[in-house]
Amino acid sequence: MPNPAQKRPPRRGLGFAACALAGSLWGTGFFFGKIALREMSVSHMVLYRFLFACISLLPIALRHPARLTAREWQVLLIASALGVPIQFLLQFKGLALTTVSHASLMVGTMPVILAAGATLFAHERLDNLGWLSLAVSTIGAALIVLGGHLTLTGNGPTLAGDMLVVLSLVIALGWILLNKQLMEHHSALVVTAYGLLAGTAMLLPWVLATDGLPPVAHVSLQVWLALAASGILCTTATTLLWNWGMTQVPASQAGVFLNLEPLIGSLLGVFVLGDHLGPDAWVGGALILAAAITLTSRPQSHVEDEHLIA
Repeated sequence: MPNPAQKRPPRRGLGFAACALAGSLWGTGFFFGKIALREMSVSHMVLYRFLFACISLLPIALRHPARLTAREWQVLLIASALGVPIQFLLQFKGLALTTVSHASLMVGTMPVILAAGATLFAHERLDNLGWLSLAVSTIGAALIVLGGHLTLTGNGPTLAGDMLVVLSLVIALGWILLNKQLMEHHSALVVTAYGLLAGTAMLLPWVLATDGLPPVAHVSLQVWLALAASGILCTTATTLLWNWGMTQVPASQAGVFLNLEPLIGSLLGVFVLGDHLGPDAWVGGALILAAAITLTSRPQSHVEDEHLIA
């Protein structure tokens, strides 16, 4: 079945805008998560986040039935397992073993991981300027983290925690590339809705078995609102935007927008939570924006994008 998104020429500008908005909304996740973690554990917070996402995705799933082959269902289930329970549980386990600054610095490597993965496995080609843009964006993310002057608490950073975060990013790469493969023949709505619903169905029994029933009665309205926002804005909206953007632009180019996450998170910390950013962090934000503008303003012919093969 042809992919509805490919019936017309790719809309490169809108694709970049969708990926940029997704990266920006992902940057609010730590803000909403910090509010929710005041009253519940990490695993319960993650479960509620995806349950709210599923509520918003059910109407889409009901209106757009998934007409996948048996092999495509296998790919979808593998992508769902990678993208929801495995990625999130590993990442938050890593966060529990290291510091916020170290974990954020590890997340800043994701655009390069994505570009390398898209080049090796998705047959995309990124020219020297593209790789330079990704490197500059990653340096910018590192400067934001190192310029934040975060106060270390707990036991400090550990190699095990940092490596778990990196491992979660490699797993996220698999989720992105498998979704891109499915979206060559199916709409982003179908892949997103059924992928997140399946991933949440896998996450639920694990959380219940390891952490018990999530709290309900003693959760404040503020936390419920934060959970709803993290599910609807930071999960449903971001995944829909990102998956649709992947049908319009190469994954290797879109990866630069993942570094908007630490940029937006830092700005929220400054203007909402009263955090302080040093000059290095502001320079880092400027580098991220410069890299994004450079990557998206080039003529399309500079980058050759071939489709994923089975």
